[in-house]
Amino acid sequence: MRGLGKLRRSLGLSLLMAALPVCLAHASATLLLEEPYGKLGFFTATGHAAVYLSGVCAETPVVLRRCAPGELGAVISRYDGVGGYDWVAIPLIPYLYAVEKTEDIPLFVNPKMVTFLRDQYRRRHLEAVAPDLNDGETPGGNWYELVGSAYDRAAYAFEIETSAEQDEAFISAYNGASNRSHFHLTYRNCADFAKDVINFYYPKALHRSVVADVGITTPKQMAKTLVKFSGRHGELEFSRYVIPQVPGIEARSAPVHGVVESFFKSKKYIVPSVVVCPVFAGSVAAVYVGTGAGRFNPARNALVYNAGRSLEPPIGAEDRRSYEIELNHLVAADFSAPAHVEKSLGRIMTNATLGLDFEGRPILRMGVGDEAVNVGVAPGNIFAEESSGRFALQILEARLREELRRGNPPKVSESDVEHDWSLLQKALNISSDEEASTRSVKPSQASWPLRWIRAGNRP
Repeated sequence: MRGLGKLRRSLGLSLLMAALPVCLAHASATLLLEEPYGKLGFFTATGHAAVYLSGVCAETPVVLRRCAPGELGAVISRYDGVGGYDWVAIPLIPYLYAVEKTEDIPLFVNPKMVTFLRDQYRRRHLEAVAPDLNDGETPGGNWYELVGSAYDRAAYAFEIETSAEQDEAFISAYNGASNRSHFHLTYRNCADFAKDVINFYYPKALHRSVVADVGITTPKQMAKTLVKFSGRHGELEFSRYVIPQVPGIEARSAPVHGVVESFFKSKKYIVPSVVVCPVFAGSVAAVYVGTGAGRFNPARNALVYNAGRSLEPPIGAEDRRSYEIELNHLVAADFSAPAHVEKSLGRIMTNATLGLDFEGRPILRMGVGDEAVNVGVAPGNIFAEESSGRFALQILEARLREELRRGNPPKVSESDVEHDWSLLQKALNISSDEEASTRSVKPSQASWPLRWIRAGNRP
């Protein structure tokens, strides 16, 4: 079944490569439409907006420069209460994953690991905008929004071609202007800033909707107008892609809406309105239908981003289901695998101590008695000498289950699944060797990470 799917995918990909750019443009401005999450997502579903500039890099978080060869550019956005600055610029990979190299991105995360990685990056690079407290502890505030965005939420990216001359002008203008915060939720928010950045490159390209968003600039409206602008300017290279949320125990982000759309689609708002003031509720419905507020789908025709490769199409439904069935069979054959891998993995990660190995990659420090072992959780160290094949198996199974789960936005490409599947097979082989070794020695001599996991994480 997967063979037929792969043949169709190969033919489709050949056509797609001829028709669409599958790599990021050499110089580009990319509007990032980021989904809402957490408590903020409960009250408002408008999300966050930022702009990724592939030709502009961050000399410091508040000073811009041209990128050197091989550098990926920076994400620039407006935040509320971060060092008193109006905007902050962060290199792309740290902005998304709170690490500096793609091989250091963890395969599966929990809130404790996300907090740890963010604070490690802050201590190395962001003391100027988020300094330690007097006692050396981590400060509060919104600085955490600067790094590790992809752990909290998925993002839709709308990339348009730019030039080196435009980048030079932008750097000069923004370095020379005042960078003091005047944030206001309704008229100087993150979407207003993104609008100003894109309009610097292409004047009047983006605009707010007075009716659909009651005059408030929203991230979704900015994406919608940028898509329309690109349609009117076919000479400019344009592409759309999704940056998936990293698999983990973190709650998944929610769909992004405009102001009226958010109100209309939220039962906690629209139902009481119908009861208390039917005329008002009817007006909201009329605006929603009349403006087509809900018709713009940011995931339409979107490719899938992965920091280690070019843009690719999302996995097809048939191939996704085929992999899911095979994963269930593979895990069922391994009788020692936990029934609820994510819950089991979550307990292990919560009770472990977080750290970094000698190359700066995240690890879990586990101990029994006087013995301590570092277990890798990133592609570069998950099969390190001390790591447990059983633990690697749990991480990779949990990651694949999240990648293969149905729903929007697209989570993974076919090559991503194939890569993680090969890691899973390697973990199965290592785990089988560990099982054999534990049967050939006395229980007290068995590999402790395997015993520790089997005991339900109760050393």
